[in-house]
Amino acid sequence: MRARMAIAYSGMTIELREVVLRALPESLLACSPKGTVPVLVLQGGRVLDESRDIMDWALAAHDPEHWQPVLNSAAYTAAQQLMDINDTVFKPQLDRYKYAVRYPEHPAEYYRAQGAQFLQQLEQRLRQHAWLLGERMTVLDVAILPFVRQFAHVDHAWFCQAPYPRLQQWLDRLLTSELFSGVMYKYPQWQAGDAPVVFP
Repeated sequence: MRARMAIAYSGMTIELREVVLRALPESLLACSPKGTVPVLVLQGGRVLDESRDIMDWALAAHDPEHWQPVLNSAAYTAAQQLMDINDTVFKPQLDRYKYAVRYPEHPAEYYRAQGAQFLQQLEQRLRQHAWLLGERMTVLDVAILPFVRQFAHVDHAWFCQAPYPRLQQWLDRLLTSELFSGVMYKYPQWQAGDAPVVFP
């Protein structure tokens, strides 16, 4: 989701191949043996198989509203640190909360409490300004959005009454944006020989 949002925002166009994780095509595995998505194959054969790298590629090509903070600025450092926490700490906590039955060592509430520590960090930032880095949306908001969205949907009733009003507003603002709705179209599963699908 975050890679598609960055590509759509940048105005870049790609050939999109929608795949199903339980039936990954051999052509994808030949490009990236990791077997994860997204995967972007650039002209010349370079492969990007991390969504953050794809976002960086798109923004380096065209960043009309300056989503990417100035390199080595305080905002850039803060964005990288929070994305690192999101990807390496919060994401595993989210997975355990979302699939708690697979991690019977603790109840779901335990994993939720762990992840909620990150939500509290985000809430504190949003008490200071409208977006995570300031008064306008940046790459940080888009990079973290999919994971907060998933966390909120595990137990939506709990999330709606949790003490994170600014985070709830932030999430709603993003989920109702044209950018988000524009990338959520469900494409048919790609099969070898299909006509190319241009995205966005």
